[in-house]
Amino acid sequence: MKNKLLKQVWLLCLLLFGGFVSAQTVTGTVSEANGPLPGVNIIEKGTSNGTQTDFDGNYSLDLSSSNATLVFSYLGYTTQEVAVNGQTSINITLQEDAAQLAEVVVVGYGSTTKKEITSAVTKVDEESFNKGTINSPSELLQGKVAGLSIYNKGGNPNEDAVIRLRGISTVGSNSSPLIVIDGVIGASLNNIDPSDIESMTVLKDGSAAAIYGSRGSSGVIIVTTKKGKSGTTQISYNGSVASATIANTVDVMSADEFIEAGGVNLGSKTDWLDLVTRNAITNVHNFAVSGGYDDTNFRVSTNFRDAQGILDGSGFKQFNTRFNGKTAFLDDKLKVDFNASYTKRDSDFSFNDALRYAILYNPTAPVFGDDSPYDFNSPQYGGYFETLGLFDSFNPVSIINQNSNTGRRTEFTYSANLKYLLTDDITLNGLYSEQISNYTNQEYYRTTSLYRGNAASPDRKGRARKYTGESRFKLFEIYGDWNKDFSDKLNVKLTGGYSWQQSNTSDYFISVGGFANEDTAGLDFDNALEFSNELIVLSSDLDINSNKSPDQRIIAFFGRLNATWDDAIFFNASLRQEGATILGENNRWGLFPALGLGVDLNKYLNLDGTDLFKVRLGYGVTGSLPSTYGRSQNQYGLLGSAVSLTVAGNPDLKWEEKAETNLGIEYNAGRFTSTLDLYTRKVSDFILEVPADIAVYGVGTRVENVGDLSTKGLELAVNYDIIKKDDLTYNSGIVFSTYKSTLDKFNGARTLRGNLGAPGQNDTAVILVAEGEEIGQIYGALWDGTVTNGSQNFVDVNGDGSIDVNQEIGNVGDGDLTKLGKGIPDFELGWSHSLQYKNWDVNAFFRGAFGHSLVNNFRVFYEPRVGSQGSYNLVNTEYADPNITNAKFSSLYVEKADFLKLDNISVGYTFDIKENNYIKDVRLSLSAQNLFTITNYSGADPEPSLTDRGSIDNGGFLTQAPDPLTPGIDRRYNYFASRTVTFGVNVNF
Repeated sequence: MKNKLLKQVWLLCLLLFGGFVSAQTVTGTVSEANGPLPGVNIIEKGTSNGTQTDFDGNYSLDLSSSNATLVFSYLGYTTQEVAVNGQTSINITLQEDAAQLAEVVVVGYGSTTKKEITSAVTKVDEESFNKGTINSPSELLQGKVAGLSIYNKGGNPNEDAVIRLRGISTVGSNSSPLIVIDGVIGASLNNIDPSDIESMTVLKDGSAAAIYGSRGSSGVIIVTTKKGKSGTTQISYNGSVASATIANTVDVMSADEFIEAGGVNLGSKTDWLDLVTRNAITNVHNFAVSGGYDDTNFRVSTNFRDAQGILDGSGFKQFNTRFNGKTAFLDDKLKVDFNASYTKRDSDFSFNDALRYAILYNPTAPVFGDDSPYDFNSPQYGGYFETLGLFDSFNPVSIINQNSNTGRRTEFTYSANLKYLLTDDITLNGLYSEQISNYTNQEYYRTTSLYRGNAASPDRKGRARKYTGESRFKLFEIYGDWNKDFSDKLNVKLTGGYSWQQSNTSDYFISVGGFANEDTAGLDFDNALEFSNELIVLSSDLDINSNKSPDQRIIAFFGRLNATWDDAIFFNASLRQEGATILGENNRWGLFPALGLGVDLNKYLNLDGTDLFKVRLGYGVTGSLPSTYGRSQNQYGLLGSAVSLTVAGNPDLKWEEKAETNLGIEYNAGRFTSTLDLYTRKVSDFILEVPADIAVYGVGTRVENVGDLSTKGLELAVNYDIIKKDDLTYNSGIVFSTYKSTLDKFNGARTLRGNLGAPGQNDTAVILVAEGEEIGQIYGALWDGTVTNGSQNFVDVNGDGSIDVNQEIGNVGDGDLTKLGKGIPDFELGWSHSLQYKNWDVNAFFRGAFGHSLVNNFRVFYEPRVGSQGSYNLVNTEYADPNITNAKFSSLYVEKADFLKLDNISVGYTFDIKENNYIKDVRLSLSAQNLFTITNYSGADPEPSLTDRGSIDNGGFLTQAPDPLTPGIDRRYNYFASRTVTFGVNVNF
């Protein structure tokens, strides 16, 4: 018994000692042909034990056995396995993998190499994204992709940017590109934090987007999020703090200048703009944990963003969390991806009108009523001063402080993607996804606020408005891939599948007013609504509206063929048959074909120093659907106590069809790469709400297929590695684009659109919409430079001896009216620079637009010295003529708005923490956005206004949908642009 116990103890000691002597630490350096290689994954084979090389390519790893095998892997290089065999130092040089170096690009329902693409496709990686304070993923791409226009005029943090790919792709349908996030089509960019994005791929032409059918008519942006990697667990923190100030504003008179010009003197000197704006601070915090083991990996991220706007009270607080997971079963034959994300954004919209009235409000007026130069009932207006009796004039400080305008949006998205390797050549794919969005907007206006309030006014006795809505989107897709090498020269890929989409929306709106006193209603919005239930009986100040859409479904069958011959000739063909319930029952099905052919001529010409000389030609057809549901059927609603027709259905409503041809040339030679694309596009039967005969249809408007438009354009992208050494690199790139859109056919009358508004310019329309004309022409009277009795004198354009400058809405735009400019730029460009020296990196990005003009609305209204408007401040520009005392729109107020701006510049330094077991590296950065702008435009922001939402005056509400046919009007309610400085820190553990 004693001997047995001794044997067991001796055996345990041997095991412990054996484990001790077999475990060891191995160190070394991983290099490639040009020097050390940082970020290489090193894993002890068969375990989750691993590490990464540091900035100098060094690594250290504690092994469980001296007989372990190390696996070295890095994207673009051949994976190598090395047996340790007791070695304590292993240095290795990784070799480039030519197959991996062929850049993989995600396209519709799959991926391919960049060389094999026969369409106009641009991929932008994280390294090339815009830097600094980025509140929306679309800002990452601004100016980076030829043909992709992204403008957030003024930079309101609560407004989505206007995104246009190759100009105007539709008139009455959705004109923004389709968003696809990790394979989920129709996903929302608002549901993803910019720091979670790995790359974005833009499908620009019809042959690339046709596989998505009606959803791809305005182009496609495919977003790939960051994923975990097998090996050691990695933890990262990215944080930043930014400070923003007004970059530029409208030049108006000071109090002294205003008095000297004859303005009404109210005894004070007030800088209204200073009182309603601020130094806006934005804080961003992002935490991410990623890792994995063998065929299972994960990444979890959490983001918090607190973004202030330069307008006092504006901004948002946003929380995001995202999970990406991947695993494999059945000997790696079955792979499962699961992604989920949640976003909550609380917004304070404040009131853009406060900026407008800060410009026009009398600079001699006091802020508070107690400082009035005459008797003023200050308590009636909440203690604030108001210029009573003057149209469209409200104290901007009172607007912000007495009223509230807030909102909340939540979005939850999840998706599961299964991929099963049936044979070596056949793969089956299945995807299910659901997105649920909820949104609320609450507005409250005190009875003491003259702006949409004020008990002294019959129609302004306080008001509360609430809007709630929910949307749901479901997606199910199943498709198969067949990939076969028939020889060492011929490869064929076939894809075929089925797609099912369903969406529905519901919303509820209530507007109540007539509060007896502020104590009863209070500032609690729910109390205001509860109190206003008493008004239901009276119904004189109550507006309730609710909608619930039927289930809108799209089903589709699709297929695609890709063939490659001799790694030089590439062929692509796809076909999608799609049906949509939103269309008229006579036209619900559409067919969307695409063809593409590309040839690498260098394979046969063997040009010296040339890596690629590819010519490609693509053709594709896509379609568009109405932007709102129920336009093919009659709709009814309550009008008082009676049921009335509200929408005249159109059972013949059909697809809006877009056919596009694209010719592309790609030329790469060493450190030089370039791409040239020329395209022509025809949109037929575009969908638009147009006037209708009430006697026939029962209502005054109807949605119809009313016209055609065409676009021709050119895009160029050039990139050059000017310096490429071990410790010094410098790269510069330019993207250039130009296009022209023409309204070829239009069933509506030749007309002027774009009402400037009041006071003084109501019913003055300035944008020509006519068949056969270029879209975006600014029309008006041509000032001859002289003034008679306070009025401008105009040129007799048609030479008939009389002056006819009638510009009322609906006018045909003839007489002596003429083209004064165009709202769409002739061309746009982006110019990027990237310099890296050892641990330092410097990036600069310039962006410009040229050839467009803007109607400067502030000048139209507040530059003429109109006697009846003596209490408004006056715009003070070099164009102002003090002799003009009668307001009339003309060429005087249309300005060229060419600009070139330093959009972003950043400097960063990466600290390689060699002696720390917990921190791998730290990067500090300092960046500035919108640092300067070169322009002759006298307004606040020369960025193009690609759409127009109409005029709002005298405290009204903005209700018009964006109109792409009326670009070029710089409205008074636009948010001012900001200049931002950001300090950032990135830590990898």
